[in-house]
Amino acid sequence: MNLEDLFKNTPEPEKAPALVTKDMIIGDILQAHPHAAEVLMACGMGCIGCPSSLMESLEEAAMVHGFNPDEVLEYLNEELAVLEAEEA
Repeated sequence: MNLEDLFKNTPEPEKAPALVTKDMIIGDILQAHPHAAEVLMACGMGCIGCPSSLMESLEEAAMVHGFNPDEVLEYLNEELAVLEAEEA
């Protein structure tokens, strides 16, 4: 028996579900996760007061600001998980 056989039936650890997805509208993200405002501002995205935030997805907003949407999404979810865990 080799190592591959030993680990074949070992379940993968479950990853926590993402709090935010890149197709979510910025305004909806801010409403559902108030801490998102400070995280997005720290990234350099001033989406909080922008009228476009009511119609623009996180992916679209990131691209408008010249950011990689996947990197913004990963950072936002990591930071929100920490901030919201501290409140719980």
